[in-house]
Amino acid sequence: MSETKTFRLAVIPGDGIGKEVVREGMRVLEYMAEESEGKFAFDSDYFPWGCEYYLENGKMMDEDGLEQIRNHDAIYFGAVGFPGVPDHISLWGLRLAICQGFDQWANIRPVEFLPGVPRRLNHPNVDNLNWVLVRENSEGEYSGIGGRNFAGRGTGNEVAVQSALFTEKGCERIIRFAFDLARTRDRKKVTSVTKSNAQQYGMVLWDEVFARVSKDYPDVETDQRLVDAMAAEFVLHPEELEVVVASNLFADILSDLGSALAGSLGVAASANLNPERRTPSMFESVHGSAPDIAGKGVGNPIGTIGSAALMLDHLGLTEEAIRLNNAIAETTRQGILTRDLGGTYDTVEVTDAIIQNLAKVKEQAH
Repeated sequence: MSETKTFRLAVIPGDGIGKEVVREGMRVLEYMAEESEGKFAFDSDYFPWGCEYYLENGKMMDEDGLEQIRNHDAIYFGAVGFPGVPDHISLWGLRLAICQGFDQWANIRPVEFLPGVPRRLNHPNVDNLNWVLVRENSEGEYSGIGGRNFAGRGTGNEVAVQSALFTEKGCERIIRFAFDLARTRDRKKVTSVTKSNAQQYGMVLWDEVFARVSKDYPDVETDQRLVDAMAAEFVLHPEELEVVVASNLFADILSDLGSALAGSLGVAASANLNPERRTPSMFESVHGSAPDIAGKGVGNPIGTIGSAALMLDHLGLTEEAIRLNNAIAETTRQGILTRDLGGTYDTVEVTDAIIQNLAKVKEQAH
C-alpha cells in the first residue's frame, strides 16, 4: 500500500452559522479520509479568528495570522460578520485580508440546480442548467483605495472617495483563467461582463484585454454583456451561460443572483484560488454568517460541504470530489432539505444523509 497523503488544513469557522456548517463539513471530510483505506488524511489546525476574537482582542486575526497558515495545503473558511462589529471591519480584517494577502485572485462560484430543490426559476430545461462565475478576486472595486475627508466643513459636507483599480495584468490573468476553464467544459463559451459604457477607463481596459486574449482561444465561443443586461440574462436566458467572467463586484452580485435562482445561497459553494499555488487557496460557501439563525441548528450545510468538494478537487482528489457532489445531489433528490429550501431537516440531519449517500455511492462503485 502506498504511503498516506496527509493534507494540512487551516480551519477558520468564523462567526454565526459558519461554526456550525464548518463543523459538518469537517465531519464529512474526516469520514471520507477514514474510509479512503489510507489513501489520504487531514491534519487540521483550528483558528478562533472572527468577530468574537475582535471584541476580545481588537483585531479580527493575529498580527502574524497569514504566516501561521501560509504553509497549509488549503484553508477551510466558515463565514464572517456578527452584530457589534461593523461589516467593513470584519470583512477587511479577515476574509479579504486572507484573499488579498495570499493573492487568491481567482474566485470560482458554480451555479448548479440540484434535484429536489424547489424551483425559483421558470425555465423549461432547468434541470440541465449549470454555469460558473469566475470572479476577479484581487483588485477591481474591492481594492480599498480611497478615503473620507472634509468632515471639518461641518455636518453634511464630508466627502468619501472610493476608487476601483484595474490593471492589465489583473484583467488578463482572470480572463485567461476563464478561457482555460471553458476548455474543460462540454460547451466552450466565455461571457465577459462589464459596464464600460459608463465606466470608461477600467472597464474599457477590461474589454480591450478580453478582445486580445480571446484571439488566443479560437476554439472558445465568446460573448459580452453589460452587467445590467446580464442580470436579466440570468433570469430570461440562462441556457446561454457557461463560464461568466466579471470584476470583483459584478461577479459577487451576479453569483448571489445565480445562487438564489438555484434555490438558496445555502447551496452555493466557492473557491478562492491562487492558481500558481504559491500560497494556500481558501474554500467557503457563498452565504454569510446569518446571525439571526445562529445556534438554532437550521443552517444549510450544503454550500460549505460543496466547497469541501472544490477543495478535494484542488488537492488532487478529483474522484472523491465527484463522489461528494453526487452524494449531495442524491440527498436533495431524496427531499432531505433544510428550511431555506422548504424542508424540515436540520443541519446535522442533512450532513448525516450526505454521509450515508457517500457510503451508498462507494458500495455501488464496487
